[in-house]
Formats: sequence, C-alpha cells, structure tokens
Amino acid sequence: MKNFLDIKFKSGTHTPEKPVAEFIAHCTNPSLTPAQEKEIKNYLSDLRYESHDLPLIFIGMDTSGLASGAGKVKDAIEAELEKLKIKAKVVGTGGIGYGAVEPVVDIKLPGKDRVIYGEIQPKDVSKLLNATLVEGGVYESKVFASYGKSNGKVKNISETGFFKNQLRVVLKNVGKINPDEIDEYIAAGGFKGMDKALRLMKPAEVVKEILNSGLRGRGGGGFPTGKKWELAYKNKADQKYIICNADEGDPGAFMDRSILEGDPFQLIEGMIIGGYAIGATFGYIYCRAEYPLAIEKLENAIAQCKEYGFLGKNVLNSGFDFELKIKKGAGAFVCGEETALIASIEGMRGMPRPRPPYPSDAGLWGKPTIINNVESFANVASILNNGAEWYSSIGTGTSKGTKVFALSGNVANTGLVEVPMGITLREVVFDIGGGIPDGKKFKAVQIGGPSGGCLPESVMDTPVDYESLKDIGAMMGSGGFVVMDEDTCMVDVAKFFLAFIQNESCGKCVPCREGTKRMLEIVERISQNYDKKDKENSALQRFKGVIHLKRLAEVIKDTSLCGLGQSAPNPVLSGLHYFKEEYETHIYDRKCDSGVCKELLTFSINTEACNGCGVCARKCAVDAIIGEKKQPHHIVEATCIKCGICVETCRFDAINVN
Repeated sequence: MKNFLDIKFKSGTHTPEKPVAEFIAHCTNPSLTPAQEKEIKNYLSDLRYESHDLPLIFIGMDTSGLASGAGKVKDAIEAELEKLKIKAKVVGTGGIGYGAVEPVVDIKLPGKDRVIYGEIQPKDVSKLLNATLVEGGVYESKVFASYGKSNGKVKNISETGFFKNQLRVVLKNVGKINPDEIDEYIAAGGFKGMDKALRLMKPAEVVKEILNSGLRGRGGGGFPTGKKWELAYKNKADQKYIICNADEGDPGAFMDRSILEGDPFQLIEGMIIGGYAIGATFGYIYCRAEYPLAIEKLENAIAQCKEYGFLGKNVLNSGFDFELKIKKGAGAFVCGEETALIASIEGMRGMPRPRPPYPSDAGLWGKPTIINNVESFANVASILNNGAEWYSSIGTGTSKGTKVFALSGNVANTGLVEVPMGITLREVVFDIGGGIPDGKKFKAVQIGGPSGGCLPESVMDTPVDYESLKDIGAMMGSGGFVVMDEDTCMVDVAKFFLAFIQNESCGKCVPCREGTKRMLEIVERISQNYDKKDKENSALQRFKGVIHLKRLAEVIKDTSLCGLGQSAPNPVLSGLHYFKEEYETHIYDRKCDSGVCKELLTFSINTEACNGCGVCARKCAVDAIIGEKKQPHHIVEATCIKCGICVETCRFDAINVN
C-alpha cells in the first residue's frame, strides 16, 4: 500500500468527522468494505507512528541539524544497524528547534514512547543503539526528553526548561513528521482545513473566520491578515494573486527557513485557503536562493500536492483552480518589503513603490494581490480546523495567537521558540533561553531585526505583543531575538545594524540612501581615535554629532519611502535612549568599557609580569613592541594598530588593555 492506496480525488463527499485520508478513499469508492476501511485506519496509524513492528529512528535533518553533523550521524547509524544486523526505519525530519542540543536523534521502539536524545555524534552511535535497540533501555548520558509520559528517567518534552513555556501551533509538526511525505502530513491532520474551506465554506466566510481570529501579519508590521484578505476579496478582477514572502533576511533570523524545511505542506495548505478566500488562482512563494534545502522541500511538496489534486484544476472537485510556483530571490533585504518583492517577481529591480495604491488594489502586474509571510500562512489551517474563537483565546487583547522567534546570541539555549503573545521578554530570555552563560550579566536584547530596538534589563517585564514593544522603542519584526551580555558594546551594535541597512538600501529615496550613510558616519566617529588638536573631532563636535544624529533619525523615519528606511534608525535611537551613558563614555572619556572599539583601546605591558621572552614582539606586524631579550618590553602606542595579537600570544597575561 502506498499513497493511500494510490487513490486520487475524483468525486464524492464525506462527513466532517472523517479524516481526509478516509475522504480520499470514499471519493473513489464510496462503498468501501469494512476490511478496506480497517486497512486505511491501520495505514493512518502507521503514518502517525502509533503502531509499528520495526524500531523507528528519527534524525533532525534541517540546515541547523546538518550544520551540527546530523548527516554524519545518519551515516553512522545506518552503518551500525548493518553491523548489528538490526532492521529499523530511519526517518529524516525537521529540527525540534533546540539548537543547543543538536544533532537530535529520536528513537521509538514498538509499543514504547518516542525518546529524544541530544548532542549525538558519530562516536555515540554504537552506545546509543546498543542501549536502546539491543538492550531495550534508555541511553541515559544523552537522553533529553520524550513525547510520552514522564517517568523516573525521562521527562515529557513539554516539561523541560526550553519547551516548558512554549505553545506550538505553527511548529506543531516540525521535528515530528517527515517533511518529504505528504501522507504523513495528512495523517497528522493536514489538509482538513483546506477541505473544510472548499467544501463547507464560501470565500467570504473564510475571510471572516481569519478576520475574527485576530491573526496579524507576522512579517513585521502586524497588519490584520483578515483585513488584508477582505480588501482583496472585495476587489473585482479577472485575475488575482497570492504571494508568500519567504525572503527572510534579518541577521540572526531562521524562523521561515525552519518551517519550510520541517513542514512545507502547512504553508501550501494556508496559501490554497488564502487563494480560495480572495479568488486568486495563482500563487508565488518568494524564497531567497540562499535556502537551497528549503527550496528542495518546497519543490517536492508542490509536486506531491499536484499529484494528489490539491493544486491544479478543480481542487477537491470544488470548481476552484489554483497553481503555485516558487520564485527565487537574490537575497536583497529590501525585497522583504511587499512592493519591492512584487517588482522582483515582475523581473525588475527590487525597489519599493509609493503606496497607495496598495497591493490589495493593484499588486502583481496591476492585479489585486495579497502578500503574507511564511508564519502567517502557516497559522491559517489551524484557525480553520479549530475555529477563530480558539485562536483568539490565545495571546492578548490586540495581539492574538503565538509568535515564532529565532533565539540567538549570548544565551544558554539558542534555537527556535514559539510562545503565546503576552509572554514577557524576561520569560523568553531567562526561562526558555536559560539566561546568560559563563556567569556573565545580561545587557540587552535586540528584537525585530535591523529595524528593531535594543532593550535593557529595566524593560524585560514588558509583554511580547505589537503595541507593547512599539511603546518601548522596538518592534515585533519577523522574529529575530538576539541576546547580548555585558561584553557587548552598544555603539558597535549600532554601527553593525546601520552598516547592514546602508548596504541593503535600494537607494531609491534620498532619506534612506543618504540619511543612513550620514548616521553611520556619525556613529563611526564616536568610536574613532583622534588627535586632541583636531577641532573637527573634538568631544564637543562629537556631542553635537549625536544631537544631529537624533534629528536626522527622526527625519529619516518620517520621510523614507518604505518600511526599511522608516525603521532604520530604531537600533540607534533605542541605544541613545537606554544606553546614553555608554555613548557619553565613548565621547568624553574616549573609552569602550566592553573593549570592542579597538581605536579607543590602549595596550601596555605589565613590566612586573613580562619576562622578555619576545614572543609578542615577533608576532607584532608593525614592530610596535620593543625591548631587550629577557628584559621587560614596552608597546609604542603611536605605532600600535591595536590588533590584539599580543594579548593572544602572551603566555604570562602581561598585556594590559584599557
């Protein structure tokens, strides 16, 4: 048996209680025998891994897992199985999101719970398989959690620190199912939302359901998804389009990539429902070409959906036609802006257009178009399956549902997290993230990508929702969540994000093109060394530069054409607001307490600790270290380029950095 007995949609109906798999069977043969129905139910059970005869071994094979060595672990497992002469089924899945414990391997023995093992390397494979497959027990030194009931040795995954405060809606299948198999997605409840929409609901009812759910765009702006769909639905046109914005370009962001690699069918189902709701017959998934594995998964998923009749002519015998195509982007950050994205699909340079008209009125090739990001579409099927009331019960008054974040930086538990709206920043960083490693102090969290703000300890009890984050100088953004410790220089952070924005600006409007460049120059001067006689670079001039920086930032926010320029000053403004003293230390004291801004550092040698070995002098590229052999050496400050090689090579900790 394969592909649900190789049955395709042809005709027939089914009751809402029956799963889609049974519907597929009844469409072809409404009069199934009890034996045939039992066969289908058994097949569904196998696909859900509820009943099986062979041991099952699941390996997280997304980009993150592969980068950690999952491919080598898979090879080692297959070789060890052959050596032990044990038959087992090896399944590649997406990652569970806990990057700190990758590579992740799950093992499920017949009749037992699925147990998760973390940080598995090829050298661990022999002990892992012997402890589990041969002895039937648990490999205790690497066990992380299980998907079953907690017992003395293993906790349920929902009770572990990283997952305890999470609520998985978008990520519910990621890491659990094989993203290459449509049957597994169907067995997990997939395409029931699409079936419900096409068979039981009118387009206007679908739009209303999304509107009532309170779902807001997860791409950054937070515009109500249902409202956007309603605008496009009401526009009459001979052709409409629906686009998924998978152009994830924020530094430190990997939410969309993980969803595409772990559960591409959920995105496709959401797009089909959206197309039906607004009357679009063609859709694009705009994905950056730097995501080859995500594109591979999408191409495979689209091919299987066409084979099953979920894409193409007369979907589910509903009279609704829908085609879907992948458009590869070249990696321009500005193409995350919807009008620039549209221009790119049309074959032009990705540059924003003035609005109005909005895409819902005149988008792709002048036709009504809706654009949502991956996470927005991935919520749609769950909303239709469970109802708008269920979804709107999660979150806060104005921010409903959950939000997926890429938690990275100086935090113990890095990875992908999905939390209910309204959870506090502190809970994300310290409860889920596990706090700051190596005993360091928390300094800031940068949320919202290059357009977000840097937030200090004093606002960590702020709830994560659209309005609250905006009130404290940040924004939800697409979901980047970068944690910084005490060794981070906030002036350097501002330089990094301004340089990123300056490089990614399309150059169409003057405020963004020229304004961000001037902002970057001002911030760079703050951390540059200078001659005390140089009046242009005096402390007073630098202070005036900061005043101009604020005024310039406000002008850029008010006059830039698109969201990129309008939000570009946020990292600088939040830094000046919350970390004013650090900027003043750079300006007046000419010091970088974090030791990051090299031009402000002074290198010297502790003569009492130096024994004159000469290693640092031989390594110095500019001969700035002088001294007699076996005598204390000295650093010529005027010659020193502050590269830090002396600190790295000195074995006696004799180099002082101030």
